[in-house]
Parts: sequence; C-alpha cells; structure tokens
Amino acid sequence: METIVNTDIKSIIDNAKTYCDKEGIEIELVYKLPEELLAIISERSKALPTLYFVPINLLKRRLKNGCFLMKKEQKIIGHIFAHEHHVKGHSVYERSSLWVDRNYRNYNLGLLLMSKMTELYTNDFLISIAQTSKVHHYNELLGMTHIALSEMSKLLVEELEKIGKLRDELSYKYFVNSSFESEIRQLK
Repeated sequence: METIVNTDIKSIIDNAKTYCDKEGIEIELVYKLPEELLAIISERSKALPTLYFVPINLLKRRLKNGCFLMKKEQKIIGHIFAHEHHVKGHSVYERSSLWVDRNYRNYNLGLLLMSKMTELYTNDFLISIAQTSKVHHYNELLGMTHIALSEMSKLLVEELEKIGKLRDELSYKYFVNSSFESEIRQLK
C-alpha cells in the first residue's frame, strides 16, 4: 500500500498500473454492458451509502459516455462512469459511480480509474462533485480545481439545481478540469 503524501501523481498512477499488471487486473473502456452486470452495479449503488442509487436505465445512458471497468478473472472489481448533463447548450460530464471492491482498496485503484476518466474528457467540461476528503485530494492531484458555487455563473448554479446536482458546500465540493475552469464563470 502506498500512502499518498507526495504529489508525484505520475509515479502513484504508474504504481497502481504495476499493481494491476501483477494481479492480472484488466482495465477497459466500455460503452455497453449486459443487463445482469448493470443490475449488480445498480443494486450496489442502492446498498452503499457512499453512492447515490442509480437505476439500470440511468446506467445505460451513462454507458453511452463511457465506463472504465477493472476486471480480474472476468469479475468486476472496480468501475467509474461518465454522466452527461446539458447546461445551456454545453455538455458537462460528471465522473460518477466510482467503486472499487473492498479487497482491492489501498492500492490507488480508485485514483487510477479517476485518472482514466479525467484523461478521456480532457478537452471537455468535466466536473466532480465529491463528499470525501480522499476524493478531494485525488481531484487536486489530477489537476482539477476546487470551485465554490459563488465562483460559478448564476445560470450554471440554476442548472445544477434543476438537474439535482446542487449540493451543500459544507459536505460536498465541486472540482472542475481546466477546460471547464477556464469558462465556468462565463457559461451562459
């Protein structure tokens, strides 16, 4: 297990990839999954307090934007989805439904999944709405910027409220990638 004290993100991610190679863990980007697997992921989201419940039909919509899966011996041990929102004619992608099997935690596999999704949406508007300090730290390591609601355009805040993504800033923080950060105040 590697404790993240330094901020050398490249070596941390390289170590997570090396761990995956040694353990026979495959990472793949998928846009379709069998209904049975979607049902398992949906039920998992219902059972875990750290995840919001995601019904199967919403998972199918998210799959169209991509899902990174971690698999070992055909068993899913981790996943992250991209949820597309439409805000005033712009697509805003939210990293969502991050999960890593308890037996594979503490090897920075969640950070590796977040990194893959962040890289996939480098040139798009990407947002992370996170509650835990660990995810906040990961967002910072990945070069995302914490932004308060007061720094966003009024229209964006209104849209976040409409789509159910307006959160209590005492419990949640918003992080955006550089593409989104450069335009977030002007987004109309």
